[in-house]
Amino acid sequence: MDEVNETLDAIFGDRVRRFQEFLDSEEGPTDYRDAIRDLLAKGEKRLTISIDEVREFDKSSWEGLLNEPAEFLPAFERALRDNVTAIYDPGNPAFQEIDDQSQFYLSFRGAFGHHSVSPRTIRSLHLSKLISVEGIVTRASLVRPKVVRSVHYCEHSGRFHAREYRDQTTSFNPITTAAIYPTEDPEGYKLMTEYGYSTYRDHQTITLQEMPERAPAGQLPRSLEIILDDDLVDSLKPGDRVQIVGVYRSLGGGGNTSSSFRTVVLANSVYPLHARSTGISAKEHITDNDIRNINKLSKNKHLFDRMAQSLAPSIYGHEHIKKAVLLMLLGGVEKNLDNGSHLRGDINILMVGDPSTAKSQILRFVLNTAALAIATTGRGSSGVGLTAAVTTDKETGERRLEAGAMVLADRGIVCIDEFDKMSDTDRVAIHEVMEQQTVTISKAGIHTSLNARCSVVAAANPVYGQYDVHKEPHKNIALPDSLLSRFDLLF
Repeated sequence: MDEVNETLDAIFGDRVRRFQEFLDSEEGPTDYRDAIRDLLAKGEKRLTISIDEVREFDKSSWEGLLNEPAEFLPAFERALRDNVTAIYDPGNPAFQEIDDQSQFYLSFRGAFGHHSVSPRTIRSLHLSKLISVEGIVTRASLVRPKVVRSVHYCEHSGRFHAREYRDQTTSFNPITTAAIYPTEDPEGYKLMTEYGYSTYRDHQTITLQEMPERAPAGQLPRSLEIILDDDLVDSLKPGDRVQIVGVYRSLGGGGNTSSSFRTVVLANSVYPLHARSTGISAKEHITDNDIRNINKLSKNKHLFDRMAQSLAPSIYGHEHIKKAVLLMLLGGVEKNLDNGSHLRGDINILMVGDPSTAKSQILRFVLNTAALAIATTGRGSSGVGLTAAVTTDKETGERRLEAGAMVLADRGIVCIDEFDKMSDTDRVAIHEVMEQQTVTISKAGIHTSLNARCSVVAAANPVYGQYDVHKEPHKNIALPDSLLSRFDLLF
């Protein structure tokens, strides 16, 4: 048994040494010693490592990191900690103070190859591997402290006792400890918990759903549970598009007899993705030929008419509507003034017309063209479903926010069909989004404001089923003036 332990220690020490050589080497494009000095000066805990540079330096470390992170990550973090303590100088006023309990972590960037997955493509073969996953945050729990090390004092002997706690989400050690404070020392004397000396760590779970534009039609979008620890908590809110790098693991059965396990991703890096940049550009590659054609078109005097005609070309006529939709797809310029007021740059369009005048077809076309578009109908969606809902967490019983359609379509377009069939209470929910471009929530003790910078395209039928030419326009459109004034273009 001792021989096995010695061999394991030797392997672990070898990995620590290899990674220290990597951090100290000055051959790569990044000087990690400078990065560690910056880390200490800013008081941060996480050093970002390029996974491509690890591959250039030592292929076995790179393969081990991707395929067996539970074996390699603790060794690499030990090496990082040794390097930090070597560089740290208590006398230097530029450095923030660190102590023996300070934890340092690694985060990764670079190319992950076939370890880049989405919540739909993740499979059992990715378990216990380092993966990169992209998606949109739909739920975020509250941040809670989790005890890592508790300290107890015994009055009888005057001695302190410490105890460490591990569960499956904080460490890669397969042996977990029970989350119960010890009440007696080995001799049976009473212990008092010293809360001030104990060490805690922040802990939060979020739900990551696949991007709405990448989900296949007619299937429910899949989602994944992500666990954020320590310095990563509170870096995300519902509606954010992110790339998360972490270790995919299963947490065992948790007492149930079925053979399915709860799986989570233990995140170690979080990168926000800009909504505009991840939409179309990720799928379409522009060739030199395309660029030549674009430049040729841009010299055409009638370019605007030409582009408007190529929008929904199967629909005849409606030139003005097509021009308006084109302008809405391109968007305006938003202004944030010095006094703090925000002028929106998104155009809202309302189309009112008889049945079978191709209103819904134009909406369909907008859905398929825009980089980020979400479709709803007037009858099928509630006010809460459009803005945001306050729900109760099943596990902890606490309240949390779930983003609705307009928050998820931040920096995109919301298409609402059958706008006249919406009930008045639901319609009021849209007022604020269309003008202030935020969703403010005050219920169940939650008071918050979420961004919803989106354009709204709505299609509605007139009041009598068809437009009555002899009546004034506002009698045909049965919508309140407060709502109509928020639409920039009415057809």
